[in-house]
Amino acid sequence: MEIMAGKLTIVASFLVISMLFGQFAWITPSTDTITPQRFEEKANLALRRTGHRLLLVSGDSTSRIPAVKKMDDGTYVLQLSKSFDYSQLPSLLQESLDLHGIKNNYDVAVMDCKTNQLQLGYNFLDYSKSKEVACTGRDQVMGCYNIKVTFSAPENSPKSNPVWWTLGLGLALIGVSYVVLSRRKAAPAPLIETSEEHPVEKSTRLQFGESSMDLDNQLLYTANTQHNLTFREAKLLHLFIKHQNQVLERDFILKSVWEDEGVTVGRSIDVFVSRLRKLLQEDSSLKIAAVHGVGYRLEVSHSNDA
Repeated sequence: MEIMAGKLTIVASFLVISMLFGQFAWITPSTDTITPQRFEEKANLALRRTGHRLLLVSGDSTSRIPAVKKMDDGTYVLQLSKSFDYSQLPSLLQESLDLHGIKNNYDVAVMDCKTNQLQLGYNFLDYSKSKEVACTGRDQVMGCYNIKVTFSAPENSPKSNPVWWTLGLGLALIGVSYVVLSRRKAAPAPLIETSEEHPVEKSTRLQFGESSMDLDNQLLYTANTQHNLTFREAKLLHLFIKHQNQVLERDFILKSVWEDEGVTVGRSIDVFVSRLRKLLQEDSSLKIAAVHGVGYRLEVSHSNDA
């Protein structure tokens, strides 16, 4: 009877704690963790990528894309001096925003550069419901256009039902308490192991071409030579190995390798690619090729799965 009473007491205690935790989760709303400065950087990169893609679709791979202008909080303008296919804008813009993790609602307005008159436009909800927007397919007059995107502020509201928080946590804690009580009734503790053997560690050596990389220790082995890599060099090389013989866009590389720094600089890619090329130059089966206007590709003559 005493054991049963002890179990009931502990289970009841865990239930009370879980209910209090659930109430706390209800009154504490989740907030957007992206700072205004970080959001501005993400929006800038997303709009520049959109402009680049629009020009490529139109057959233009040489025109310069001007800097994105911030008009006020949440409003950004990208100017394209040449006409573009408006029907491609919604999908390319949403693809770029998804790539950079921007989930805010937004309005799009296409303005004439000279008259500043509205030519075309839509809201994100229009596109999200049907994947189509009004005025697509119509002839577009040749000229200069400003693509203005206005983001709305994210809603800071709870993202989960407090009932499920309470119920799920309560069940989990009941399970933990049962395990603890069961172990108290177990047999005497086993003898202490005296073996000096250690489990075999899983190899983190990645083979590519005639070279290999020790990911955990940031080491590169090529032509019987060992090279010590910096953290960023190892991260960039690992990205190339995972996507060998594939074209990686500059924006994708920046997001994958440099996003944790808070600020991304385009020239960083070129500098680090140059370093890796020097380290891999003795391996004739490898080549980091530049794809003009897009990014880079690690070409491996004898590809191995990474």
